[in-house]
Amino acid sequence: MTSDLFRPRPRSRADTANTPPPEAHRPPTGPQCPGERPRTRLRRPAHPEGRALLDEVRGTDPAKELAVATRLRREHPADLVSAALGQARLRQRAAAAKFTPEDADRMFFTPNGFEQSTRATVATYRAGRLRELGVTSVADLCCGIGGDAIALARAGVRVLAVDRDPLTAAVARANAEALGLADLIEVREADVTDVDTSAYDAVFVDPARRGGRGRIFDPEAYSPPLSWAIGAATTAPLAALKIAPGVPHEAVPATAEAEWISDGGDVKEAVLWFGRGVRPGAVRATLLPGPRVLHGRGLPDPEVRSVGRYLYEPDGAVIRAHLVAEVAEELGGGLVDETIAYVTADDLRPTAYASAYEVTDQLPFGVKKLKALLREREVGVLTVKKRGSAVEPEELRRKVKPQGPNSATVFLTRVAGAPTMLIGRPVTEK
Repeated sequence: MTSDLFRPRPRSRADTANTPPPEAHRPPTGPQCPGERPRTRLRRPAHPEGRALLDEVRGTDPAKELAVATRLRREHPADLVSAALGQARLRQRAAAAKFTPEDADRMFFTPNGFEQSTRATVATYRAGRLRELGVTSVADLCCGIGGDAIALARAGVRVLAVDRDPLTAAVARANAEALGLADLIEVREADVTDVDTSAYDAVFVDPARRGGRGRIFDPEAYSPPLSWAIGAATTAPLAALKIAPGVPHEAVPATAEAEWISDGGDVKEAVLWFGRGVRPGAVRATLLPGPRVLHGRGLPDPEVRSVGRYLYEPDGAVIRAHLVAEVAEELGGGLVDETIAYVTADDLRPTAYASAYEVTDQLPFGVKKLKALLREREVGVLTVKKRGSAVEPEELRRKVKPQGPNSATVFLTRVAGAPTMLIGRPVTEK
C-alpha cells in the first residue's frame, strides 16, 4: 500500500500526445534488484494529503490502530488511510531496529525495502571506510530505499543511487529529500546492468537476497547474480560488494578482501572489497560499535583441550570469518571440540572478540541432572546457549522449570565428541 502515498500527478493531453503504449514503460524483464512494482509510474514524493495523514498517525499505538483507522476513513480514502498507518508501523519498526528515531520518523519505507535495508550503524561504518580509502563519489547499485546512499552522503560522498523498481526509486528519492541530502544523492530508475559507472571513484553493489519465498541462499540466485556483481566490482577502481554473511568461503574470489561485520553481537553482513587500497585474499572481522577489527593471520586450527576455568564464546563475525584460531591464540586457549567454536582457557584475559564465562560445572547431557543441579543452586533465570546440539533452548527451559532467585548460563555442546552441559556465569568487566 505504500504506492498510495506516491500518487502520480494527473496527466494532460500534452503529456500523452506522443506517449508510447504502456508496454514501453514497463520495467525491463529479468530479476535485477526487484521490489514492489506498481502499475503506475511514480513522479513525485507523497502528495499533500498523504503527508498530512502521516503526520496525524505518527506514533499510533498498534492497539488503537483500528479506532484511528475508523475515524480517519470518514474524511479520507480508505486505501490512503491504510497506507499511512502501514507507513507508521514501518517507521516504528525502523526506529527500533535499523535507523535512528529522528531519521525513521521522516523516512519512507516499503516492506521489502525495510527488510533489505542496511542497519544505519553498519552503513555509516562502511561509508567511513570508503572515505578513508579516498572515495568522493560512489555508484550505489541496487540502492533500495536509500539507506546506504544516505550514509555515504553524510560522509561527504556524492552518490548515484540506482534501482530498477519505480516505487523503490521513488522512495529512495523521497528519503534523500526528507533528510536534506538531495544535493548529494541522484536517484536513477534503471537496470543496474545498463548503468555506466566509469565517472565514479567506487561502486557499491547490494544484490537483493530475498525473493517471493523469503531469503535466497544460492549466491547465483541473488538479483543480480553474485557472478555479475563480482564482474562489476572488479572493473571499478574500488568496489564494495555486500553479500550474506553465510556465504561459503570458497565462493570468495582470491582478488577480494573479505570482511564480516557484526553490530552489537549480531552478524549483519559480509563485504567483499576489490581494487585500490585493499588486500586481496585478506580476511577480517569487524565488530560494531567500535569498530574493533580482527585481522586473519592464516593460523592453523587450535588444539582441542580439556575444559578450563573459563569458556569464551567468539563473536559471530569472528566465527563467520573463520578467525577463531586468532582469538584462541590471544587467549592462550584451545577448543572444547574440534568442530565447536567455543574456546576454553585456565586464565581470564580481556578480549574484544569473545564473551567470557566462568565455568562452574561440567556434566554429561541429561535433563534430570540439569534440573537437579538448578534446583540445588536455586536458579530461576536460565540462559541457554547451544552449539553442536539439537536440543531447543525453549524446550529445555520448559522441562527443567527453573525457580529461584539466582541465574546461570548453560551451554549445550560437545566436549571431545561427547554431548555435554557446561554451566557457568558471565564474567563482568571491572
